Amino acid sequence: MPVYAIRLTPGQDLRKSLDDFTLERRLGAGYLITCVGSLKRVVIRPADRNDPIVLEQKCEIVSLTGTLSADGSHLHIAVSDGTGATFGGHLLPGSLVYTTAEIVIGDLEDVIFKREIDGETGYKELKIYPAK
Repeated sequence: MPVYAIRLTPGQDLRKSLDDFTLERRLGAGYLITCVGSLKRVVIRPADRNDPIVLEQKCEIVSLTGTLSADGSHLHIAVSDGTGATFGGHLLPGSLVYTTAEIVIGDLEDVIFKREIDGETGYKELKIYPAK
């Protein structure tokens, strides 16, 4: 199983950079192993909301988890502000790195992740297929 380590620099878009990396490396079933760093702008969509929250403040990344695929990624982030208050949700484009984002990504070679509409939830949900 391949493992990749990348570092994002100030001003890079965290979500866009992960999506670009996924496409460049042709990850069929990627997953986040770890991420530490900071953001100066955070764009997230909390649970059960359609509209995003945008925070224009410096925050530490305390967790980033999810699956990566050219067919669609699903990423959750938790960040903490200067008081230690922590909040999170779905990571959206527009979240900008403050000082760094150090990320380790794994790629499962035996499966491929796809996103397909689920009749029960109405959302595009993860489907796992054997790699060809």
